[in-house]
Amino acid sequence: MYSKKNEIQNTANEEIEGSVQGHRDGHGFVIRDDGEGDIYLPPNEMRAVLHKDRVRVRIVRQDKRGRPEGRVLEIIERPAQPIIGRLLHEAGIWLVAPEDKRYGQDVMIPKVATGNASVGQVVVVQLTEPPALYGQPVGRVVEVLGEVDDPGMEVEIAVRKYGVPHVFSDECLAQTQALPDAVRVADWRQRVDLSDVGFVTIDGEDARDFDDAVYCEPTRIGRAKAWRLLVAIADVSHYVDSGGAIDTDAYDRATSVYFPRRVLPMLPEKLSNGLCSLNPLVPRLAMVCDMVVTSKGAVHAYQFYTAVIESHARLTYTEVAAILANTRGLEAGRHADRVKDLLHLYEVYRALLAERHARGAVDFETTETQIVCDDNGRIDKIVPRVRTEAHRLIEEAMLAANVCAADFIAENKRACLYRVHEGPTPEKLEILRGYLKALAVHAQLPDEPPPSAFQAIAEATKDRPDAAQIHSMLLRSMQQAIYTPINSGHFGLAFEAYTHFTSPIRRYPDLLVHRVIKSILEGKKYQLPPLPMPGEAQHKLARQWAAKGRQEAPPGSGAAPRDQQGWEAAGLHCSANERRADEASRDVEAWLKCQYMREHLGEEYGGIVSAVTSFGIFVTLDTLYVEGLVHITELGAEYFRFDEARQELRGERTGVRYGVGTRLRVQVSRVDLDGRKIDFRLVQDDAGDARALKAPAAKAERGGNGGKRDAGGGKPAKNAEKKQFKDKPPRDKHGRHATRRKH
Repeated sequence: MYSKKNEIQNTANEEIEGSVQGHRDGHGFVIRDDGEGDIYLPPNEMRAVLHKDRVRVRIVRQDKRGRPEGRVLEIIERPAQPIIGRLLHEAGIWLVAPEDKRYGQDVMIPKVATGNASVGQVVVVQLTEPPALYGQPVGRVVEVLGEVDDPGMEVEIAVRKYGVPHVFSDECLAQTQALPDAVRVADWRQRVDLSDVGFVTIDGEDARDFDDAVYCEPTRIGRAKAWRLLVAIADVSHYVDSGGAIDTDAYDRATSVYFPRRVLPMLPEKLSNGLCSLNPLVPRLAMVCDMVVTSKGAVHAYQFYTAVIESHARLTYTEVAAILANTRGLEAGRHADRVKDLLHLYEVYRALLAERHARGAVDFETTETQIVCDDNGRIDKIVPRVRTEAHRLIEEAMLAANVCAADFIAENKRACLYRVHEGPTPEKLEILRGYLKALAVHAQLPDEPPPSAFQAIAEATKDRPDAAQIHSMLLRSMQQAIYTPINSGHFGLAFEAYTHFTSPIRRYPDLLVHRVIKSILEGKKYQLPPLPMPGEAQHKLARQWAAKGRQEAPPGSGAAPRDQQGWEAAGLHCSANERRADEASRDVEAWLKCQYMREHLGEEYGGIVSAVTSFGIFVTLDTLYVEGLVHITELGAEYFRFDEARQELRGERTGVRYGVGTRLRVQVSRVDLDGRKIDFRLVQDDAGDARALKAPAAKAERGGNGGKRDAGGGKPAKNAEKKQFKDKPPRDKHGRHATRRKH
């Protein structure tokens, strides 16, 4: 029988390249360029390497947990990225403790290299000597960020910790300054004048840039009822020249990064908040997707063209939801001239939604949360973000435009970046089957299940008390959506071809899609400029091509062989930077929540178990929407076994269960700001028993359904973005697998 041990023996002499990912406990992993399974590096192998180093390793053995263990043969490349941490003075020695615990080693700082920094301040360090087997790394302070409790410090740390570009180049700013302040007369040429069409923008109250506007009117296809739906998107490509200074900076960022109270935009403010933003009552250049939608929600016909539009109103989701709920109410009275158009939009939305259900797209409902900060940048409160019909209306309109863009590009056989989301892997599918069986959820999942199978499970379990957790496991079983020129469809949305067209102000792939569509309209071919690509992406791409033995572009990609690597590199870069932005945002949110919970030490709250691990349970507080860990040592003086299939801990002596969905009473016991960790302890009653209910898993075995599920945490959906999961999800602040992903 072939075993993992045989596999390790067969690769014993193979030299493997990849990037080091450190762990706060001292060990690390090599993320292989060829995409195969990670290689474990024990602490002794991590002494001479750092997190993010590119290395060449050889597999030497199998560790106790069955993982391939590697030995570092060579450090190929050491990124010049600085290290951020707090300056400490201990026993006469100056050192910096890295804020990112994955580095694993403190950096020694000579006294003459401390600059103007004081003890305890957050500083940026540049390495002058690398680590060695018997010596720590040495560095010098190159920037002082300030005190750890300074307002906004969490963002300053995150952008440097994750390498997020936060300063535009001088060339980019100079090119931006040379742009006009408004649409010029010459810009109207060869564009359709839609300035008299009643476009409106519908966004959140705190939105600053408006990249999409919508309008709808009834029409007919023969005698059948239909609607003409227009989605106008800011024409960023008119102002951002391909390969220019603004374009280079935009590609480097690849996406805007959103933090509470602060945004790092992909484009300079003159473009993102001014010239390209579809602000009300001013002419703006736009790319329009003009669609005819049938009464069953199918797009009967569409066309793309450039236009000049004028938004007739800047509406919020709250206002539109109020108007749709009461067309004679106060909000409807304030926007009386827009009510008729909004009702038409609502009608086409209902048709598109019906078509979504008919094709079986995944559509899990979650309650999102929003961090509200005070004037000093600290959390004032965390509130649920209500997702209304207005949110879904815009979402369905954007989905329709994105699908038309993908179809238009594919029909014209042009290369571009698709938004691809593949179905679950066989391994994840088997884990999901075991989980559902343990919870007595009767579901038939074939080897290649359609999206409708997942949606059916979600519908069947929506009234269970553990519904949120079941839906989370359904999402976790899916892969992460990526950008790639090779179209293989979008599993979650049940589309054969899908791309991102609707947000070129904040996403670089959308800007590329606009350029390709324009080139088709003009009868030309868009040539991707020679954009810079990080070394890690270059190595990964080269390895992927070599592993697949590819010498030419795959069929259906629409690219010539010499162009294919450029498009694949752009896809890798944009996908990686999207993940980087998400990680930085989560890090800032975790910092703020820890800072917030330091003011609530010792207080008691009700909560629900949101995750279970072998070392404890994670509890999300009902009123604060903050998650913390109850360590297994806090659960009582008995031995607890972890049941992975049921996602629960069970006491051997008493049989008490702590499973996903269990309600508990906990006390905030400890907050670790540096580690982004919050610890809880169970609150006990007078008899010494923890105040806990039996896990919903036990109820499910008895056939009980329970009441409505509790609200879970999450991230706002915008422009059809949903949460999905990749093959190997990164670990969160507590070392467990993170669960927030998106399409």
